[in-house]
Parts: sequence; C-alpha cells; structure tokens
Amino acid sequence: MQTTDALHPGPVLTSPASRHRDLRPWLMLVFLSFWLAGCASLPSEVDRPVSRALSQPMQTRLGKMVQARALKAGTHNDSGFALVGNSELAFTSRMTLIKAAQKTLDIQYYAIFADDTTERMFDALREAAGRGVRIRILLDDFNTSGKNAQVLKLAFEKNFELRLFNPLPGGRSSLMLRILSNLKDVARMQRRMHNKIFVADNAIAITGGRNLGETYFGQSKGTNFIDIDVLAAGRIARDLSRSFDQYWNNPLAYPVQSLMSQEEIEAIKPKPAAALPDTSASALHTLPDTANLSGREPVTASSDSISEGLPALPDSTDLSLLTWTWAPSVLLVDKPSKIAADADDVEEAQETAVDGLLQLMSQAKTDLLIVSPYFVPGELMMRQFAEIRRRGVKVRVLTNSLASNDAPAAHVGYARYRKALLEMGIEIYEMRAEQEGTVISFGSGSGATGGSKYGSRASLHAKVVVVDGRLLVVGSMNLDLRSKLQNSEVAVVIRNRALSLEATRMIEPALTNGAYHVELTDGQLVWRAPQGSQLKDSTTEPDASLPLKLLLKLIGPLAPDEML
Repeated sequence: MQTTDALHPGPVLTSPASRHRDLRPWLMLVFLSFWLAGCASLPSEVDRPVSRALSQPMQTRLGKMVQARALKAGTHNDSGFALVGNSELAFTSRMTLIKAAQKTLDIQYYAIFADDTTERMFDALREAAGRGVRIRILLDDFNTSGKNAQVLKLAFEKNFELRLFNPLPGGRSSLMLRILSNLKDVARMQRRMHNKIFVADNAIAITGGRNLGETYFGQSKGTNFIDIDVLAAGRIARDLSRSFDQYWNNPLAYPVQSLMSQEEIEAIKPKPAAALPDTSASALHTLPDTANLSGREPVTASSDSISEGLPALPDSTDLSLLTWTWAPSVLLVDKPSKIAADADDVEEAQETAVDGLLQLMSQAKTDLLIVSPYFVPGELMMRQFAEIRRRGVKVRVLTNSLASNDAPAAHVGYARYRKALLEMGIEIYEMRAEQEGTVISFGSGSGATGGSKYGSRASLHAKVVVVDGRLLVVGSMNLDLRSKLQNSEVAVVIRNRALSLEATRMIEPALTNGAYHVELTDGQLVWRAPQGSQLKDSTTEPDASLPLKLLLKLIGPLAPDEML
C-alpha cells in the first residue's frame, strides 16, 4: 500500500468555535453516508441478454495455431501451457492476444485500474472492436470508483459489453463514500469476484494473480507487484470460457448501462493534475505492445523487432507462442452462487476452489512449495499443515513481510499463526519490500531480478503451489479465509514435472535473494537477512515503520481471521 506523509507546518492555534467549525465537514460526511445508505438501491428490472463463448474456436487463427502446435508436439494431452513470471511479458502477452483475436475477447477481473498502461490496452481493444471482435468485460464492482470509474465508459463503445459483478448501490465519486454508504450490508460488500481470466477466441487464455494496472506490469514508480500467470491453450481455455459465461449470465452481473449513464461517469472524472517536470509518459515507450512469442525473453523497446512485429500480429497465422508444454490439467473454480451465499453457508454446503487446493496439498508426500501473498491459514488449515508435517513433508512458504504487504491487516492475521507454523517445522520466507537495483520479477534473466526500471519496492502478489515437484497450481486465490469463504476464485492445476520445476526455479531465487528467512530461536522470532544482501538479521518486523508495527499489535487481538 502506498502512503504519503503530509508535512505539517507546525501547531495551529484555534478557538473553540473554530474547532467546532472544523468538525462540521466530518459530521456532514457521516450524515451523508447514513442518508445514502438509506436511499441507494440497485435496479430491480435489468436487461441481461444471454451470450456465450465462441462455439467454433478452431476456425480462428489462434485456434488453428493451437491445433498445429499440438500436432507438432505429438501429444495426446488436450491442453498446453506456458508460465509467465516476467511483468513485461505479462503485458505483451495480453496485447498480443488482443491483436491476434478475430472473433471474441472475454475479460474477467477483480480490478482494472485507469492509468497509462491500461489505456494502451484499451486502445488495442478499441482496434479489435473496430475490426469486429466482440469484447465482453466482466469486472468486480468494488474498485470502480473515483478515477477508476472512467474504465466503465468502454461499455458505451461499439462492440463492447461491460458488466459489473455484485455492484454496490450508491455513487462512485470516491471509494470511502461507497464504503460508508454500504455499511448496512458489510457482509455483501466483502464478497467479491476475485477471478482473473483473459480469453482470446476461446482458444488461448491467461489466468493467474494479476489484475490490470501499471503496478502489475512493473510500470509504477512506487511499489510494483510480483506475480505469476499462466498461458493456457486448448480444452482448458474452453473450460475457462465456460466459467466466464456462468458469471457473465448470472443475475449478479449488471450491465453498466443499468447502473449509470455515460454522462454520469464523465461527471465524476477527476480534474487533470498540474503537469510535473518529470512525468512517466516517456517511460511507457519502454514497454512494448506485443510479446516476442518465439521465446522466453520479451523484446526490448530499442529493438527494431517491435515495429516489425506489430503489423504481423493481426494477420499472421504462424504465431509461435512461447514454448508450450502439453499436460493433463483441471480447472478449480468457484460457482457464482458463492458470492450470493453467506460465509456460514459456504463453509457448510459448498466445496470451494480453496477446498480443492487444500485436498491436493494434503496428498503431498515429499515437498510442498507455497506462494501466497496473504497467508491467514485459520484453524482448519493449521490442522491440515500439522498432518502434512507429521508425515515428514517439507513445507516452504513465501509470503509478504509486514513492510511489503499492501494490506497490512492481512499480515495481522498471518502473524497470529507464524510461531505455530515455525514450531511445526514449516519454513517461512517473507518478501523484502526494498529490492536492490530493480524489482524482483519471477523468471526474468536468472529468475531473481528484473522487471520495473522505476520503483525498487516490491509487493508479492503471486498465488502458486507446487506439490512434490510434479503438480503445479497457478491461480487467483490466497491461502486465507477470505478466499475460502467470501471471494470467488479460479486456478489451473497442471500435472507436469517440467512445468513444476520451471515454477520452482522461478520462485527459489526469491527465497534466497529477495526474502527474509524467518526462524524461531529460543522462542524468539528472528528474520535472517537474504544471502549476500549485507543486511543484518532482525528480531522485529524488518523494514516496517513504527505505525505499521503498532497496527499489528493493536488490531492483532481484535479482528477475526475471515475479515483479514
């Protein structure tokens, strides 16, 4: 989470009357929030035309390419995969699919942020729509206020359809006002569609941990998220499309036009900020539009291959999308009804994607590697971890440190279980917030560093599990009660040793070079500094500010796990 410390000019003397006047805006805000809570409601009569994924994907260029690659591989498996750990490749892969799509693009995300990076993606989408591609965007409603509400204007453009899942009633001028005006229904406000799916022509998909925004593609001057996606082709892409359709045609999916007009969206558009001498506009030219799909390393901005590659993408039928590995796979995905249900009902009656993941983890015989940025196991998961360790399984966990966590409240829940996890013999690694040189980006170069040329702050966001070096899970869910009980999630399970080894090789350099190894010495937590970092070990939360440490102690005893 990025914060800005305001500089206070010094003490200001006020009279009692002036102090009362200072309180009036806050009192008005509280009054307004309760008034909004009483007045706001969702429309009861909503037109939701039913639509489905492309029925004949093999007739498209991408579909034919997938068939050709499978035939060349001589495989009996119906799905192919390629891991994407590099933030630049994550962006260019999506851009490439947009440019290659001929019929449909189905895009489902928890959050799409309005910034220069996504605007480049929107421009590519507009070009696709202009050549007749049908574009469906399904977006969770929670982050569609303030500046990000401008994303919703896409709903009014030709060949675009945009629906909001589980929308909150009320205005969108600010996130704070939205939260205040929905305090009467906190439980519903917390149940969010966390799925992340990007499908082109029902032939090739991308899923994983990333939302859409500059911080997910290494373009932020502040903190950048470290993440892993997987490109998926063939039958598994069609499975992802079927899941998309279930959410798209669900009564909780509201067309933007049923909630607000284009004029209303424009009215809350933030005023442009004053120009600064050093802007990030020039930096965007360093991020190429498309991936070099013939190999692992993405093209660089200075390479002539960028301009040469752009025209070929829309009309080439010989796309070489990375090095595909064909393997058995299964989709773990929650039903849309999970969002409408109470947490107690979910726990008692519905098996969730997280439940499926935990069942796979429970089958581990030798080794379990877990990457979860928000790690709040709860009592049930703790019992499962104890059983796994009882069988002698080696368990390693990479999660955020307090300093690197963009949601400090989640760290509060994790800290409750940290000592008990260590006492079980589980190895814990916490991502460093400050990275030397450049932000860590899984799978770039040596697999340890690379990515953003701006900020050196990193926040872990990948959700990956490797079981016994043979089973790989990449998805949207964290190992916490929020993912288990409240959010809807999706993940791909792949049974393949080569891909599992590749994921492990992506992650392990971060364990040794970019994370603190947390140990328990004489009952005392000790953070061992990364190898070769010249940092000192610590007996308190490293790199964290005093306010964050105080937050940990104040909230720790109070907040329930499922709220974190």
